[in-house]
Amino acid sequence: MKLNKLISAMAVASIATFSAQAYSAPIYADFPVTVKDYQGDKTTSVSYGGQMARQVLHNSLKKLSSQGNGAANPELLAKMQSYFANKDANRPILDPVTKEGFAIAETDIDQLSKGKNLAGKAYKGAVNGWPGNMTAGEVLAFMVEKASAADAGFDFNNGMDYPQLISKFTMGAVFYNQAVDSYLDEKLAADVKPNDKPYKKGAAYTGKEHVWDEAFGYFGAPAHALNLDAATAHAIAKGKTEVLTAADHNANGKIDLATEMTYANAYYAASTDKGGKTNYLQTITKAFIDGRQLITDANGEKLSDAQRTELLGHADIIKTNWELVIVEATFKYAGSVYSDALKLQAGIEKNEDVKALFKKYIHHWGELKGFSMSLQTSGKDLGGVAVSLNRLIGYSPVLLGNTQVTGIDAKGNYQQSSSVDLNQFALQMLQVQQLLADNFAIKARSKDQLANLSALAAKLGTGNNTEND
Repeated sequence: MKLNKLISAMAVASIATFSAQAYSAPIYADFPVTVKDYQGDKTTSVSYGGQMARQVLHNSLKKLSSQGNGAANPELLAKMQSYFANKDANRPILDPVTKEGFAIAETDIDQLSKGKNLAGKAYKGAVNGWPGNMTAGEVLAFMVEKASAADAGFDFNNGMDYPQLISKFTMGAVFYNQAVDSYLDEKLAADVKPNDKPYKKGAAYTGKEHVWDEAFGYFGAPAHALNLDAATAHAIAKGKTEVLTAADHNANGKIDLATEMTYANAYYAASTDKGGKTNYLQTITKAFIDGRQLITDANGEKLSDAQRTELLGHADIIKTNWELVIVEATFKYAGSVYSDALKLQAGIEKNEDVKALFKKYIHHWGELKGFSMSLQTSGKDLGGVAVSLNRLIGYSPVLLGNTQVTGIDAKGNYQQSSSVDLNQFALQMLQVQQLLADNFAIKARSKDQLANLSALAAKLGTGNNTEND
């Protein structure tokens, strides 16, 4: 049975149920303290600062990953490790930062939360889409080391754009995995982090309140996202001065990174929604707010079976639509790589300088690869869909000599072998799009190139069926 047959009817139906909200729409904030006999001075139970710190660590790591000079750079590697694997104090925020007309409130990671890293929260399973039989943390560590010695983030010999690979895979292997395979899964069990006890001694929040908050933090939406249209939410992440007023919900003249910035997965939800065919950002945010209200309404008591069933329904909406956000991005970049591959082949045939085309092609392949690997970190077995995705996309794009990365040796060096040509690789990108369209209920389908599938397959003398073990 195909995966789209298994998707919850409630979750899919919810995608199109919202219209733009008025400014008075609810926000993810100010839920009261419900912990029995709480003795502290907190007035709200909302807390997800650790997740916001990791969102900013991700942004800062991406910034650093483009600063190599093409040679081994121990100083840059140490700095990248500080943001990826270490828990150093006083790490400056490298992105987002204040610019003219768009002030940022925080300048230091510790202002959001102390002692956080990315490596410790990475998906623990084997990453089949990358050579070496590594866990996600090991794959990211490998990429970080390679990026530190790359030329402004690029390895042209092997077709790698490390800023894109690191960023897109972190979005899945850390943020998506933690939210959907932990907080919205095992930690919603009745006997795990119960709602009639504080999350930890002295905390102002119950077990279930904090579990839900942390999942919301990993999504990366502004707390007032229901008051924003998709274009505005997207522009906040870009630091566009014209949306400062809309972004600055507390009207302090600055963007508070804990509550007012759009990050990572929420950014891509908004990016997809801008086309007008989907409403992922508001669908997911509303489900988070509705679920949090349900927990709050339990007033510090253990959730009843009926309440927990309703909460699991909200979690299902979040997980289903978040998966679709990642599928939409994978579909989009497969279309971009298709176009790039054909342009690159045409340039080669005309004996043109194709360096700029090749760089763009590598860039888009890095986004495609990062998202396709992220899709496989949810804890859900994608079976033959994952196998086909990994085979069609490969361990690298097809390179200019019709070779492709096929492995890594004992010293961490890439190994290459002969591969298909660029035209055949373009066909494989259409097969990726067909595979995703057949197995997921995607609606936006940006960069849809499937109208070209039959003609290109016929031209190359191959079938147009995807491999789907």
